[in-house]
Amino acid sequence: MMRIVVKVGSAVLAENDSIALERMQALVDFLAKLRKNNEVVLVSSGAVAAGYTKIQLDRSILTNKQALASIGQPILMHTYAEKFSQHSIIISQVLLTAANLSKAQEISKIKNTVDTLLKNSVLPIINENDATTTDELEVGDNDQLSAYITKHIEADILIILSDIDAYYDKDPRKNSDAKILKVVNYIDKKDLDKNVTPHGTFATGGIVTKLKAASYLLQNDIDTFLATGFDLSDIKSYLLDKNHIGGTLFTKTKS
Repeated sequence: MMRIVVKVGSAVLAENDSIALERMQALVDFLAKLRKNNEVVLVSSGAVAAGYTKIQLDRSILTNKQALASIGQPILMHTYAEKFSQHSIIISQVLLTAANLSKAQEISKIKNTVDTLLKNSVLPIINENDATTTDELEVGDNDQLSAYITKHIEADILIILSDIDAYYDKDPRKNSDAKILKVVNYIDKKDLDKNVTPHGTFATGGIVTKLKAASYLLQNDIDTFLATGFDLSDIKSYLLDKNHIGGTLFTKTKS
């Protein structure tokens, strides 16, 4: 049995200023299958997007973004709870700030909580506490958060589901001949230093934050798999069928 952290981004969960319910349902159905033979932890974005469905505040203003997260977090969790209940799965909410990840004692508390939830067949859903974070307490983005969580709860692999379907040898938006790198053993520092270019309205990352997450885990001998969250066939093939068709595996293991 593997311990798997699955991170899903706002670009997947939000569409036209609302929650993408069909994509969320597909994700929930997939995670329900994955849980049959694995321990699963979900790191989910989407609170700000969910809040925006109720009140349209300017997201570029920090206090507005925090207010939207505060409004949206219970909406997001309620929606997850309804969908997971179809599979008789109990969920829990774990909200964190950087302060929770900066001290060994705090990290130990997080792991103990997650261990207890998993032992009792509860699916933990983790998110950064955007409603109260400040610059000093901000993790940065959920790609980084998911990487830290993967290491600290001693998970076997991080799955990043995004609007980015894989890591390419060049930017596929600008180069029609760009090729998918199916297995990556090393990430060059120059690629980690590029500017962050989020795609969606509510996104905070882009490929750079995913590379940083994967690089952090490579340094800790933990694998990362990047795949699209719009069509789950690639991640289903990899995790359920053990067949790597699409997506990128970041691993130190040489193929």
